[in-house]
Amino acid sequence: MSDTTTSGSLQEEVREYYRAKAAEAETSGACCSPDPRTFGPAAYDEIGPGTAPDAALLASLGCGNPSAVAELREGETVLDLGSGGGLDVILSARRVGPDGRVFGLDFLEEMLALAARNVEDAEVENVVLLKGTIESIPLPAGTVDVIISNCVINLSLNKPAVFAEMARVLAPGGRLGISDVVAEDRLSPEERAERGGHSQCIAGALSVSEYRELLDAVGLKDAEVVFTQEAADGLHAAIIRARKPAGALAAEAECAPGGGCC
Repeated sequence: MSDTTTSGSLQEEVREYYRAKAAEAETSGACCSPDPRTFGPAAYDEIGPGTAPDAALLASLGCGNPSAVAELREGETVLDLGSGGGLDVILSARRVGPDGRVFGLDFLEEMLALAARNVEDAEVENVVLLKGTIESIPLPAGTVDVIISNCVINLSLNKPAVFAEMARVLAPGGRLGISDVVAEDRLSPEERAERGGHSQCIAGALSVSEYRELLDAVGLKDAEVVFTQEAADGLHAAIIRARKPAGALAAEAECAPGGGCC
């Protein structure tokens, strides 16, 4: 089987897996663990009643709470990569307030429809939902203050493109506040695949060193990868932070989205 065939098969597997999750809506689980006591909605146990619709909370599939990790401030522009059922865009919209704006990006119509219903129920008006992929973000260069993501980057089959796109759309001085599954450096890609599938956020997880190398390659600095809890043997839910230097030039505006600028 060729690499192209394998890639196409994995992409379709991911689409079908999350299409089914959107149909379930109230999953009470997560992509990286079936245990609702540790992942998914459990990561948001500090949010108060009425902060977000119950449907959005129960539809959470992630491994952390990136809107808290990113320490969002009023007036900021936020991009959520893989916004799913909309919980993180709702929480982010409340944190940045009416003068801020939150973009939620997802590649599935079903997830976008679910998010739209939850955003409407939450009565937040500073959210824009976008259809697209995290490898080709449909936003201009240098327009986002903060990028968040919840257990999504590990699903990408072209991670260098994802990191290039994050660096492109971040404004100088912007930052990342991401939750993801990350492998210990001791595990080979084959050993990661032995512990779980790609759609379950395990087989495609980067190692700590790989995360740091990809961030550094696109000019994102002060990278930190902090494990929070175990997802499988040698793999952990983690918090990832980095920043785009304030003096950095935004990526060339004429470069097309998709990573591989200039």
